[in-house]
Amino acid sequence: MFTRMLKLRLLNAVAPAYFFVATVVTFILHLCFFVPTLFPKLDATSLRGSTTLHVLVFLFMMFNALGNYIMTIVYPAESTNQTAVPVCSPHCSDKVDAHYLLNDRHFCKLCKKVILKRDHHCFFTGNCIGNKNMRYFIMFCIYTSCICLYCLVLGVAFLTVEYSTSFENPLTFLTLLPLSTGYFFMGTISGLQLFVVLMLYVWLGIGLVCACFCCQQVLLVARGQTWCQMQRGQHHNNQSPWKTNLKDVFGARWILGVILPVQTVEMSSEDAHKQG
Repeated sequence: MFTRMLKLRLLNAVAPAYFFVATVVTFILHLCFFVPTLFPKLDATSLRGSTTLHVLVFLFMMFNALGNYIMTIVYPAESTNQTAVPVCSPHCSDKVDAHYLLNDRHFCKLCKKVILKRDHHCFFTGNCIGNKNMRYFIMFCIYTSCICLYCLVLGVAFLTVEYSTSFENPLTFLTLLPLSTGYFFMGTISGLQLFVVLMLYVWLGIGLVCACFCCQQVLLVARGQTWCQMQRGQHHNNQSPWKTNLKDVFGARWILGVILPVQTVEMSSEDAHKQG
């Protein structure tokens, strides 16, 4: 139990650092290598417009991903004022990272808080995800998956243009990393080419994970259920229609929240006092 908890605390510290490193690397590759190579500076006005469009789309998605990431941290899951470690409920199904109490309350050992309507603990943000910051987490997953897919496509185009790598064979992507690693140690390809190949797999993995997380969370929100409740096999007795459940999380101005990382759910007087 102690060893596993130590691993979780280490993951809680390493995951945010990994996210920021991957973000900085993505910025550098996109703006310093992909765009200059795929859209060289020519006199053609249409080409300059295409370059500007790609840069603006990338910056827009990156702004929303980082903005919602920050909002997930700034507006953490709602917690109580309890500071002492409460007694675990006999019905607790997970005693490693959180104690299930009663009335949909959990004591998170990593956050060291009693979380109301806890869904799960996100290691990339370093805090718990609940009803209060669920919208920001979902939008963070959406834009992160879009950025990864976008960079994956540009990365493939970069390898094709710069290094004449052929992706006509569907099995090329499966063998690309091991072959590139071997060619690198043989001195056939450069370190940049191997690094871009490695990032293709990173973007693919992160993109798929974020897309799956997004679909799962939207489904749970529409059902008025949390991940913790689903793990315990507890059927939430929320009789509200799915549109109402989504509105409770995304707010009435949900369209604005889709394009900008802003608050779309009205804050209660208590929350407003805390923020003030």
